[in-house]
Amino acid sequence: MIKIAQLSCGTEYSGVQKEIEKAAEMFGAEMVLPDVNLDDIDEAYEKFGLSCASSSLKLMIARAMSLVEGKNEADAVFICTCFRCAEAAIARNEVRRLIQNNTNLPVVTYSFTEKTKASELFIRMEALTTVVSRKSILAREKQEGLTLGIDSGSTTTKVALMENDEVIGTGWVPTGDILGCANDGISQALEGTGYKLDDVEAIGTTGYGRITIGKQMGAKLIQEEISVNSKGAVYLAGAQKGEATVLDIGGMDNKVITVNNGIPDNFTMGGICAGASGRFLDMTSGRLNVDITELGPLAQKGNYRNAVLNSYCIVFGIQDLVTSLAGGAKKEDAADAACHSVAEQVYEQQLQEIDVREPLIQVGGTSLITGLVDAVQDILGGIEIIVPEYSQYIGAVGAAMLVSGLKDTDIDDSKKF
Repeated sequence: MIKIAQLSCGTEYSGVQKEIEKAAEMFGAEMVLPDVNLDDIDEAYEKFGLSCASSSLKLMIARAMSLVEGKNEADAVFICTCFRCAEAAIARNEVRRLIQNNTNLPVVTYSFTEKTKASELFIRMEALTTVVSRKSILAREKQEGLTLGIDSGSTTTKVALMENDEVIGTGWVPTGDILGCANDGISQALEGTGYKLDDVEAIGTTGYGRITIGKQMGAKLIQEEISVNSKGAVYLAGAQKGEATVLDIGGMDNKVITVNNGIPDNFTMGGICAGASGRFLDMTSGRLNVDITELGPLAQKGNYRNAVLNSYCIVFGIQDLVTSLAGGAKKEDAADAACHSVAEQVYEQQLQEIDVREPLIQVGGTSLITGLVDAVQDILGGIEIIVPEYSQYIGAVGAAMLVSGLKDTDIDDSKKF
């Protein structure tokens, strides 16, 4: 049984505690509350050095200190506080730093609402249990044999065919019918390679449709996108040794993952609104009457200061764009403003929740929008950013690579779900 230490404030009061426990149980994990006594609370609070009015936050700090000092044991850590509490947000981040700086435990942080359900915590718990239970697979550094990776994303389905550490075929299809899109992507990836699907030694799936596709195709690996994407990113970027940060600005949600020697140790995902997503940039390109592939170069010619976008909302963000254009802003300025708007929101909502480590590896379809990459670099003060080859196929490549370590085993993830 995988033990996940819960460091939290307000979960019982808000009614979220049962949902957290339910999400953990889905993956054979158990939530545990580190034991502390009253003397421990006062001593830990004094050592921690952060003044908090909430007694629940003081207890959270004491529980974190007990893990650091080895008084309690766990396999992973889940840190969560209410999204409405500014004091809790500060404490959550400092507790996360304490754990990461003093232990080797994988950590995930989360800001919950009173409406949080187990399904919303699903991928977070899956990622934590995956890092603990499959560390040997995640430590893999090369791909062997002939394997296929399928990433069924919210907006696109990506497929990568790999043979002996090389990508030999890819497929890219807008996501509609889950299985139909996967089959179309596979056909694209196999085309011109001389191989048929029956020749593939093992299949790995990730993304929103991973379970449906994986069960249908008898996949040996059905794994959440946090561990798969981070592995694909460091593999393609040649950054499997040491530390790195992976940024994936997706069509519906965003992921920021810190990695140490190829294994994720902290991540944050989601966002307040689609104004911080690739969907907003897609709508921007439509409003500017340019193809999405032209948006990045167009933005690089503009100056975002000439077209102000202040809204978090995707609807009002487009309204700001229309207003700027009506006021005389140039297309290139509006394009640059849209890229900076997304970059700023990703920074405010997610990048501030982790300690960004260089290099930053930007992946996903939006990594091909050069203006967005420049905007992220600008927001982060000129940090080194790597956009590796095949960055848009990152999940598919990661799945194909990881599943190669299972191709000669009896493991069959399609029977788990």
